[in-house]
This record gives sequence, structure tokens and C-alpha cells, in this order.
Amino acid sequence: MVFLEDDQLKGLIEAAFFVSEKPLSVQLIKKTVLADYNVSNKRILAQVNQLRAHYQDRGIELVKVATGYRFQAVAKYSNELANLFKERAPRYSRALLETLSLIAYKQPITRGAIEDIRGVAVSSAIMKTLLERNWIDVVGHKEVPGRPALYATTQEFLDYFSLETLSELPEPLSVEKAPLTEFSLSD
Repeated sequence: MVFLEDDQLKGLIEAAFFVSEKPLSVQLIKKTVLADYNVSNKRILAQVNQLRAHYQDRGIELVKVATGYRFQAVAKYSNELANLFKERAPRYSRALLETLSLIAYKQPITRGAIEDIRGVAVSSAIMKTLLERNWIDVVGHKEVPGRPALYATTQEFLDYFSLETLSELPEPLSVEKAPLTEFSLSD
């Protein structure tokens, strides 16, 4: 096994982040990019942290998501950067977003439970879209007649929304906490 100096190690890790299509964990970097080198997880993590510090206050940042680390544009530039792409980001319906939110906050949850909470049927197209995006997955079946599927969010859901864990989701507003709007019956 060959030994790498810290500058070489940091450069190799930085290059791996730039060329990778998916987030990279310390373990994955060690098993792939650094397979021929004698490098500890602690040294890799130290270089990752140096890279994170180096990219602070720049146009891109090295962020930690559920499956590892990745470079991404700083959020404050997203509107301007969107002009680079001819395709607009897909627009999701309110029904899809409500369904995804219920799965994220109440998982594991059945389709029937989602329908009970929303008060309307969940279309097959919504479930198909969420499954195709790999934002949700079937994690089991409820032990009741019909054995309905139990849905939960995936690591890709966390990565897409730049989350490390579900605990980073914003606290949901309950009906009691929702702001009341004033209205007059005479209007």
C-alpha cells in the first residue's frame, strides 16, 4: 500500500466529489478511490472537513446528506442558476406534496391512512411518481386483512431534499398552531 501526503489526499478526495454523480461516504471513498492507498477513515474525514471549510462563503459548498457528501450550488444562487437549464424543475401537485409529507412525517403509513388524513383518495399516479423518483418505498405490510403496503421515505428522498436524517424536517404545523386568518361575514 502506498502512502499519500495530506495535499495529495485532499486533491484526490476533492476530485472524486466533483466527478461523482452521487454523494460519497467516507467508507465508499476508502473502498473505491483510495483502495490502493493506506488511509484511515479519520484522515479521510479530516480532509473532507478541510474541504468543507475551504468552500464556505463560495458559490458551491460541500454538504453532508444521508448517503454521504456532495458538492452543490449555494441555495441563494438557485434562481439565477436555473436559467442555465432549458428544462424547468418538475412542478409537483399539492396532492403529491401532501402525500409525500404524510409519508415523511407519519412513516410507516398505509395508503388508506393517508386517504383518511387527507379526506380524499390518493391517485395511483401520485404513488407511481413517488416510487419512480425513489422517494418512497414499500417497507412492509400491515398485519390486517388485505395486508396493505406500508410506505416510508428513502435515502434518495433525504439526499434530494439535502437532509441527513428525518429529524431535520421542519416541525409540522398542527391545526392548533396554524395561523388564523381574519374574515368578515359581511364582506
